[in-house]
Amino acid sequence: MTFSPKAIFQPAAKYEGVRPINIYLLRLLYILMFFVLGKQAWTHVLTHQGSWEPMDAVAWCLWTAFATLAGLGIIRPLKMLPIVLLEVFYKVLWLSVVAYPLWSKGMLAGSSAEGTTSAFLWVILPIVAVPWGYAFITYVYNPNKQVLAS
Repeated sequence: MTFSPKAIFQPAAKYEGVRPINIYLLRLLYILMFFVLGKQAWTHVLTHQGSWEPMDAVAWCLWTAFATLAGLGIIRPLKMLPIVLLEVFYKVLWLSVVAYPLWSKGMLAGSSAEGTTSAFLWVILPIVAVPWGYAFITYVYNPNKQVLAS
C-alpha cells in the first residue's frame, strides 16, 4: 500500500466519510485542549483557596470538564465533536456580543475583555478542523434518523 499525500484530503470510509486531514486537525485540537487548557484549569481548581464566587466557579468547572473530555476526543475525534461545536459556538457568540461592540467603539484595547478576546480569536482553529458537512448531516439533518411515533 502506497501513501498518497492527496489521500488526506479525500473522504475516507474509515472515518465515516470525513477527510483524514479533519481527523488529524481534530486530534491536534483535542491534544491542545487536554494538555494546555487542562493544565491551567485543573491547576486553578485544585489550588484555589477560600470560597468561590459562584459564576467564576461555573466557568472554571466548565473549562476543567471540557479539557478532561477532550482526552476522549484524542481517541474518538468524531464522537466528541459536540464539545468542539460548543467551543466554536460560545467563543463566536462571546466575540460577537462582548468583543465586537467594544472594538467597534474603540474601547477594546486596555479593557478587561482584551485578553479573553486575544485567546478567543484562536477559534479559527476549531472552525477549520470541524468537518462541517459531517456535523450538519449527523446533528442537524439525518435522513436515516428514526422518528419515534407518539
